[in-house]
Amino acid sequence: MFVSVLECDPGSRACPFDTSAGNEGSLNRFEQKYDSVEFSLLVLFSGMEGDPDLQFLLKGGDLLKVLSPSWKKTRFLRLQDDCKTMWRESKKTFKSCQTFPVADIQEVRMGRQSEGLKKNAEEQAECRCFSIVFKGRRKNLDLIASSEEESKQWIKSLQKLVSNVNNLNRMQTTEHWIFSCLRKADKNKDDKLSPSEVKSFLRLINIEMDDDYADMLFKKCDKSNSGYLDGEEIAHLYDLLTNREEIDVIYGEYAKTTGFMSADNLVGFLMKEQREKATLADAQKIIEKYEPDEQAKEKKLLSKDGFLMYLHNVEAMILNPEHSEVYQDMQQPLNHYFISSSHNTYLTEDQLKGPSSTEGYVRALLKGCRCVELDCWDGSDNEPVIYHGYTLTSKILFKDAIKAIKENAFKTSDYPVILSLENHCSLEQQVVMAQHMSSILGSALVTSPLGDNMPTNFPSPEELKGKFLIKGKRLQKLEATFANKAADADSVDVTEEEESNDESAEEEQKEKRKKKLKLAKELSDMVIYCKSVHFHSFKDARKTLSFYEMSSFKEGRAVKLADESANDYIRHNVEKLSRVYPAGSRTNSSNYDPVPLWNAGCQIVALNFQTGCKEMDVNQGRFVVNGNCGYVLKPSYMRDRSTEFDPITLTRGEWLKHKILHIMIISAQQLPKVNKKKSSIVDPLVRVQIFGVPADVAEKETSPVDNNGFNPAWNENFQFDVYVPDLALVRFVIEDYDSTSDNEFVGQYTLPFNSLKMGYRHVPLLNKNGDLLPSAGLFIHAMVLDEE
Repeated sequence: MFVSVLECDPGSRACPFDTSAGNEGSLNRFEQKYDSVEFSLLVLFSGMEGDPDLQFLLKGGDLLKVLSPSWKKTRFLRLQDDCKTMWRESKKTFKSCQTFPVADIQEVRMGRQSEGLKKNAEEQAECRCFSIVFKGRRKNLDLIASSEEESKQWIKSLQKLVSNVNNLNRMQTTEHWIFSCLRKADKNKDDKLSPSEVKSFLRLINIEMDDDYADMLFKKCDKSNSGYLDGEEIAHLYDLLTNREEIDVIYGEYAKTTGFMSADNLVGFLMKEQREKATLADAQKIIEKYEPDEQAKEKKLLSKDGFLMYLHNVEAMILNPEHSEVYQDMQQPLNHYFISSSHNTYLTEDQLKGPSSTEGYVRALLKGCRCVELDCWDGSDNEPVIYHGYTLTSKILFKDAIKAIKENAFKTSDYPVILSLENHCSLEQQVVMAQHMSSILGSALVTSPLGDNMPTNFPSPEELKGKFLIKGKRLQKLEATFANKAADADSVDVTEEEESNDESAEEEQKEKRKKKLKLAKELSDMVIYCKSVHFHSFKDARKTLSFYEMSSFKEGRAVKLADESANDYIRHNVEKLSRVYPAGSRTNSSNYDPVPLWNAGCQIVALNFQTGCKEMDVNQGRFVVNGNCGYVLKPSYMRDRSTEFDPITLTRGEWLKHKILHIMIISAQQLPKVNKKKSSIVDPLVRVQIFGVPADVAEKETSPVDNNGFNPAWNENFQFDVYVPDLALVRFVIEDYDSTSDNEFVGQYTLPFNSLKMGYRHVPLLNKNGDLLPSAGLFIHAMVLDEE
């Protein structure tokens, strides 16, 4: 059992702010850095102290903030001295300024690319416009500079700033965060901490202590008995709080060379604890890369700080680094992959009166989504629009959505994007839709089969790199194209899903529209590999449907088929594509569990990407591997036409690989506050969940730790049986325990079972929107054993 870090003697541990050879003088250096704002610059931007782009941001300047054609107001924007927060002056009464973290910026876009600037800024201001795009649901900050040169300077400087913040390692992020909390706690800015300021600092870093314990800690650090802490005393406080006893124990087991780890010692650790194949050369590379002490590096030794830096490195974390790149066979037919898919992609909130926005497409595509949905309706001026029909959701132009898709489709992944059309338009506006897609997407749009002959199977993601596929209705079978049969605009049920709360009314509306709507040949001809058809039965599909004819299933029917006819569903999906979408009753944009549908081989399991929830966490976990490219190869037994695999009955076969997963939840670091009140401190507990076939579904949780979100320790062990590891996912979720109401979400991380690395691992944590919590983490030990 590890002891509390507050009871440990930090000994000769060097302050992590110091990267010199030893401890001598490090406290004085800390004092000097603490006395200077430049410290934060050094931590964040090594070698950039005099960088003109950084200086430009620190100086700041006036920009025009744009909200509407008539609302354009001057705002002063600058980077604060902590180099991680942007400050914006506001003219609102009682609200003199607003701030936002640099870490919250997703990207900085040049020109009138955002929906707001396209609507609200004049075309001649194009070269002066730019947008700050935030992670999560937060609205863009649309701005106009006074000149083109100034706009370019803002864009260049902000992009460099964001890049540097994103490239910080976790130790740097943590150190910078703690330093900022120290600065914030020093209310009178005298570079000293009084007892009350120390208590304020503890609350800022998410630790609640009773007064006696806080006073004891203060006295332990106040070596001068002056009644306040400064310089080396603050460094001592820092050491007491950040010393990780669990790391000391692990390091001590292997540091056999005069208190350091030799390359041989490190090989022993990697092979025994981490279950990695490691050579002396591998160990020497780690020492060269992560050891901050130049003297130790020269002797090929790894200090405790170097060891911790290595454990915080992405390559040493819970996710197998080989799986963070595209590592799967991408030459298989398209339907042999699970495909990251979005439903009602244009919506940013609920399904009844929420806003529609091109940002919905941008955000989904940047998260690796490869199938987006467009609900198309007749608009004014012969311009089709996108919105959720028969509701009060706002509308966007179809052509604007296609432009946004084109601009962002291949930023995260090179693999094909499927445009799922819900077509409610008249013949005339269908022709306009086809013209827009043809002119905007150009040669990237697949409008004919890849080969010269009638295809018999789907092309692969590799063959379709950088391409767009249209999913929708088609007047004739593809075979007719090769038989030179002419196709006129014909009466056809062009809609695929009509969602409402009233099922009978929905069916009645459907029947009426079937008689009225026709399908334009121009649009029909663009549908090649994803022709939408109604599903009647698996038997009918085998008998009558070509490989490219696919059906969409409302979640209720899909779940029932997956539960009652799982093997038939799997065999159906060996031959064809299936899309599943949420029921119309989910008006709040909630999501269903995608796992049973993946277990049945369904490729396009569409979720509401705009909603942060457990189901989206699991979806992100499914696709976090294979380079986050949006395509994950199904197991071989789900690609076999004669497969006997059934996730429900789970008969014997190649899928049955019984594993025992041992998880020790050791500690967590720098958990964010759930409640922003200064007095609020989290009582964290950790829940470990297994998702997969029904036999594998399990959940276990630790006891809560009272009043400590900074460095809680559990040291609790769990064991799980996993029978079908190919389909299993592991989710670590931290919650703020509450005995009187539901626990509140703090952070989580989900990954495929087969991508989990063994040994001592840090687990990164993501917020509700699936974005990284910069300095927070969970520390565990994992072991996977074959059941004998």
